[in-house]
Amino acid sequence: MTARYTLSDTLVLAMRALRRIPRNPDLLTAYTVQPIMFTLLFVAVFGGAIATPGYDSYTDFLIPGIVVQQMAFGGFATALGIVDDLQKGLVDRFRSLPMSRLAVLTGRTLSDIAMNALALVVMIVVGYIIGFSFSTSPLEVIGGIALCLLIGYAFSWVFACVGLYASTPEAANAFGFIAIFPLTFASSAFVPPETMPDWLQTFAADINPFSVMVDAVRSLFVGGPAGNDIWGSVAWSVGLIAVFGTVAVSRYRRAVIR
Repeated sequence: MTARYTLSDTLVLAMRALRRIPRNPDLLTAYTVQPIMFTLLFVAVFGGAIATPGYDSYTDFLIPGIVVQQMAFGGFATALGIVDDLQKGLVDRFRSLPMSRLAVLTGRTLSDIAMNALALVVMIVVGYIIGFSFSTSPLEVIGGIALCLLIGYAFSWVFACVGLYASTPEAANAFGFIAIFPLTFASSAFVPPETMPDWLQTFAADINPFSVMVDAVRSLFVGGPAGNDIWGSVAWSVGLIAVFGTVAVSRYRRAVIR
């Protein structure tokens, strides 16, 4: 029965987060305009200057990387929403109600899946317009899409922690940006790691989990050797959910009005 109530409360709070979008259409900017802008700028600025051996074009190399980047940043809405609810005392009202405490966080992160799915559709459509095309089987493409959404869900829990520890929306935005942005650029998302300085190449190719995720999605979308990247991406995503989910729930239990 407890699991049933948790699921019900989660769905209610997920719908609450999604219903805010029509009243705050500016929230859609991060899921529509931003990925379009990033895609077009990178293709126009770097497309003719970066060699990507093994790929028909820079667009085929870029789209999987920029999709994973967008999935990672999709959790910003969760961080900002949690900070806003804490400041307004809404979280304390939730805690006083006969509802699952876990649902406040799971509802927020669940709503991110829907928004990330929207961003994914937008980016794939834009990619097709500028020349991107899938080079693998439909089953692999579906697997790549599912992996993208799993990655996005994992980073939603990272941002949930950011929101619970930040004092203001501005601080949450800054902390999240500082934590995630370097990982996305010091990776194989936008350029082959072989073009980087030796010290950065080692980090990007062998240490950075974001590279593992990008290479996995790239292999599922446009082909190429996957190695252990796909299972590695799943393992990293599940690990992030387990670690940051535990930390977020623990922090939420101690949350107070700010």
